[in-house]
Amino acid sequence: MSTPTGLLMPRRPVRARLPQPELATTPDAFACEPWGGLVPAQAATALVAASHGTASPAGQAAIGGLVEAVARRRPDLAVREAFVDVQQPDVPAVLAGLREETRVVPLLLSAGYHVHVDLAEAAEASQQVSVTRALGPDQRLVKVLARRLQQAGLRRGDRVVLACAGSTDARAVSDCEATARMLSGFLGIDVAAGYISAAEPELKTAVAAERARIARRRLAGRHARVVVASYLLAPGYFASLAAGSGADLVSRPLLVPDEEPPKELVDLVLDRFAAG
Repeated sequence: MSTPTGLLMPRRPVRARLPQPELATTPDAFACEPWGGLVPAQAATALVAASHGTASPAGQAAIGGLVEAVARRRPDLAVREAFVDVQQPDVPAVLAGLREETRVVPLLLSAGYHVHVDLAEAAEASQQVSVTRALGPDQRLVKVLARRLQQAGLRRGDRVVLACAGSTDARAVSDCEATARMLSGFLGIDVAAGYISAAEPELKTAVAAERARIARRRLAGRHARVVVASYLLAPGYFASLAAGSGADLVSRPLLVPDEEPPKELVDLVLDRFAAG
């Protein structure tokens, strides 16, 4: 078949013969192993629940109950309890006894010095240890706070102050302020934050400010009360200070020794562990 004049036709490619490797001189490093698939990342199998620690027997029982509930929910994990202050064993001692991949879950409501310094330094000693986020802020904590307020007798017109432990770390204070906003949105009322230690406003000052607001409302607010929502994990020294803040009502901490730990808290600890 003739080709029209002036039409360029593609040339047939010439198949070049590749030189054969000299097997005697081919390095062993070029030999390929059979494909075995991707190597899965090693999952953590130990959970260290690190709380602040307390001298209160009631607080110790409440925290211990949460750790036991986590262990019952996940029997496949090695669940250990440790403390950053007051109680023993401390976190480094517990980590020293573990050989598997481990995640430390701070049983702390905000991320302050203990999370960013104490626990971070303990984890740096081993490549197989990591630290998760603190428990708060989280909507599940807000639900437990609201339930405790309901149990305390919160009613329409009351003024609510969120009693936070407090910290010199601005990040921890920010976490508490976020929780106050979340609780306000959940309840549909204003919620102010007050701090038991190391931050402003002091809890007693915040309670007094809310009482002054009630007084300015005159007859409309004559039956209103100041109610403190204890944003504390368990009974102890800080809970006793919250009880003496001058409020009309003070809710119980999130954990109490005479009750099963709230499901929300068990879920939260395990979710922090899973997220890493």
